[in-house]
Amino acid sequence: MSRHLNVTAGGSKDPKPLSEISFSCLSNIRLVATDMDGTLTRRGKFTAALLQALEDLAASDIKVLIVTGRSAGWVSGLSSLMPIAGAIAENGGLFFPSGNQKPVTLTPIPDLVNHRQHLATAFRQLQKKFSQIQESADNRFRITDWTFDVAALNPSELQTLDNLCQQMGWGFTYSNVQCHIKPQGQDKAVGLLQVLCEYLPKYSSEQVVTVGDSPNDESLFNQSYFPVSVGVANVLEYMNQLQYQPAYVTTSAEGEGFCELSSYLLKRLEIPKSQAVPDLL
Repeated sequence: MSRHLNVTAGGSKDPKPLSEISFSCLSNIRLVATDMDGTLTRRGKFTAALLQALEDLAASDIKVLIVTGRSAGWVSGLSSLMPIAGAIAENGGLFFPSGNQKPVTLTPIPDLVNHRQHLATAFRQLQKKFSQIQESADNRFRITDWTFDVAALNPSELQTLDNLCQQMGWGFTYSNVQCHIKPQGQDKAVGLLQVLCEYLPKYSSEQVVTVGDSPNDESLFNQSYFPVSVGVANVLEYMNQLQYQPAYVTTSAEGEGFCELSSYLLKRLEIPKSQAVPDLL
């Protein structure tokens, strides 16, 4: 089984409620690296509360970096319109710096035309076994991966798709929205670590909180890379499919869960350390 679909290993710790996060941990955070669909959105939309939370974080000098599986085409617009430090698209494939329309390719692809042709061939092979799968609407705007809708696929079928992709030399992951055929080794953590190293070097991993809700966010929950990670409450639906689990889980789901985390970050910054209650955890 691939690590995206593994049942949780025996040594993995159950996530704690976000309310148990320590003051010292929160006060150290300077960058929020977050998934988008199901994490920032509510029923597929951005809310006024979410946009206000992003503005409040920016005003408090806490940067937000979106790390999504969405296509380069979609993310190009988002990165220039939202109050964020930038966005990583296609599960670690490309980086869009804030205010810069030209993406930085994180996964080297020498021949893009040939790459897309190979992805299309792999998708047709999957369709021979799963005739119901359909190319996602945003697939035409993609560069590094190929997507199809996750709807109507059960965990067993997702595992079979993963195995078939591995046999063809591709990686595979999925979210609450899409399935992704992708280059092996391309994932959100790899892309985020590269961006931190090359473009945001002043932020250490201890100053970053990663946030997500789906199996394609699993690498962001790997505490070997990112000690502080948060799952919004809807991540609980996937716990038995995650090898790496978030350290903390919000009470609220989707975008309201992100706003919950934002509130904790902003409130802790308002309290001088000398007045804070000592951590008892």
